[in-house]
Amino acid sequence: MKEVFGAIEAGGTKFVCAVSTNPNELYDEIRFPTTTPGETIQSCIEYFKMQQGKYLLKSIGIGSFGPLDLRKESSTFGFITKTNKTGWTNTNFLGVLKKELNIPIEIDTDVNAAVLGEYYWGAGKGYSDFLYLTIGTGIGGGAIVNGKLLHGFNHPEMGHILIPHNKDDDNICNFHNDCLEGFASGPAIENHWKQKAELLPPEHIAWDNQADYIAKALMNYMLILAPKRIIIGGGVMDQKQLFPMIRDKVRKYLNNYIQIDEIINNLDEYIVPPKLGNKAGILGAIALAKLSYDNRASAK
Repeated sequence: MKEVFGAIEAGGTKFVCAVSTNPNELYDEIRFPTTTPGETIQSCIEYFKMQQGKYLLKSIGIGSFGPLDLRKESSTFGFITKTNKTGWTNTNFLGVLKKELNIPIEIDTDVNAAVLGEYYWGAGKGYSDFLYLTIGTGIGGGAIVNGKLLHGFNHPEMGHILIPHNKDDDNICNFHNDCLEGFASGPAIENHWKQKAELLPPEHIAWDNQADYIAKALMNYMLILAPKRIIIGGGVMDQKQLFPMIRDKVRKYLNNYIQIDEIINNLDEYIVPPKLGNKAGILGAIALAKLSYDNRASAK
């Protein structure tokens, strides 16, 4: 029986489940809408029980929307905590899956899973330290530091850093008055310009405003984490004109403070899009499953 890893890309709109061993071979994949916790998690359980009849499923990785409790000593480890997704607050996501499937399962944020995918197979391959930022319905960020995912008391919340607002922009975050997500996410762009971001023409002033917010955030991340590369993905970044605008503004805000050649002269290769595209989430969950399995094997 073929050995495989399982993956769950758990989004607020849809779930993707798959089994694979590498980015070139997804042996099976299914998608279904995110409804109630009970119904959605049961769909995951049924899918993987079916796969266990066809493959030797070694472990499962979950990249999930959050916030999540990732403190392993906590009584609510693996829970989705206080979320804006109706009905999902305090959902024991990991615990239910482990009980029903009885195999090793690892959980992390959706963006941290994408970080791992890019680390193994994408734009982060070969880099011991890099930052991944995703800008879409929300803004999330993760980082590889010294070859490992960055965690502290919990997972990073890079979308909620304090950013000064431009002009008369309103911040739409329910928790903070001046945070990056509240100014630069897709819904924030729509709120300010009264039009969906994807419908705004490339020359619209909105994109200069957007690039300014992102550049300010990147300057902060660069000065704190000193990443060797920055990868920016998400639906908003499908606007390819943003990349040169962001690089120009990062250069302006840094004002030659960081005297490193790849930053002074080669920002085109320093601030880049992801290589895995819309597969970063599910492949990242495969990478998470593989990493946790390898770690357990080496610890024996």
